[in-house]
Amino acid sequence: MDWILLTYQAILVVFIFTVSLVIAMYSTYAERKVAAFMQDRIGPDRAGPFGILQPVADGLKMFMKEEFIPNASDKLLFIVGPCVAMFTACISSAVIPWGDTLTINGHVLSLQIADVNIGILYVFGVVSMGVYGIMLGGWASNNKYSLIGAIRASSQLISYELSMGLALISIIMVSGSVSIKTIVEQQQGAHWNIFIQPLSFLIFLICAFAETNRTPFDLPECETELIGGFHTEYSSMKLGFYLFSEYINMFVSSAVMASLYFGGYNFPFLHSLELSHNAVTLLGVGIFFAKIFAFIFFFMWVRWTIPRFRYDQLMKLGWKVLIPLAILNILITGVVMMLKG
Repeated sequence: MDWILLTYQAILVVFIFTVSLVIAMYSTYAERKVAAFMQDRIGPDRAGPFGILQPVADGLKMFMKEEFIPNASDKLLFIVGPCVAMFTACISSAVIPWGDTLTINGHVLSLQIADVNIGILYVFGVVSMGVYGIMLGGWASNNKYSLIGAIRASSQLISYELSMGLALISIIMVSGSVSIKTIVEQQQGAHWNIFIQPLSFLIFLICAFAETNRTPFDLPECETELIGGFHTEYSSMKLGFYLFSEYINMFVSSAVMASLYFGGYNFPFLHSLELSHNAVTLLGVGIFFAKIFAFIFFFMWVRWTIPRFRYDQLMKLGWKVLIPLAILNILITGVVMMLKG
């Protein structure tokens, strides 16, 4: 039995890792198509039908590009930086419940790699490590543009992680747990946390844009001021790792928001369907990924709609607006819970 579970866990890890990479690849294709639609263009249409093989061509291009390391750089840290960014992006999905359970040959198998009771804290711990990949890349490049980009990224991530953490305290207060699985199970039917904590969701959503360095919070890599930001000196797959990590982080952030605020794999009338347990589970997985893709589309929509902030505006929003709002939301949640209790 133990060997069966271990084999299943290994297969699930490989599967989730592969899915994350494939979604990251085709997020670049989707972003180009969304941008083309909003700008009245066609977008990729040469590599395969409707340009569907464009991500494969981009990946091959990354592998075939000349790889160089600047002479003035710290070579070890220069290599470690993108590896840390990619590694932390991939392992952050370990505690996300992708679905309920499947029953195969009498074995009950969970669609979650690790059901730990501190799931939210794990995600925050891993995400906070991701800033080291950016800092190492900017510092090791020995380039002033890269260094400024890394400093911007670190201050931005630290600032908005505070707001994000405070926004989640209200969710923890309502649910009484820091386990993502437990929070998802409490949202069965249409009892989603978005209806209970809309302000918490809004703060978390804004912070997710900042944490993933997406427009309008892409100041660490804005080409108009810093050429390319913290990855200016990178080429080939080292640059590819930084780009992939951004899209994987966007995918994981969407999965976390769908889990904490939109019921995860739950949907209305889930348990009233006259289907087998496995069929309902797989349908829930499909609904969960539909929610994730909706968030990814929203990330892309915002990128091609809202202009970039100035850096002082970004810091002012984080420290003077979002943190006070998150604290106010905690106070309101506590008062409402006391009155109901």
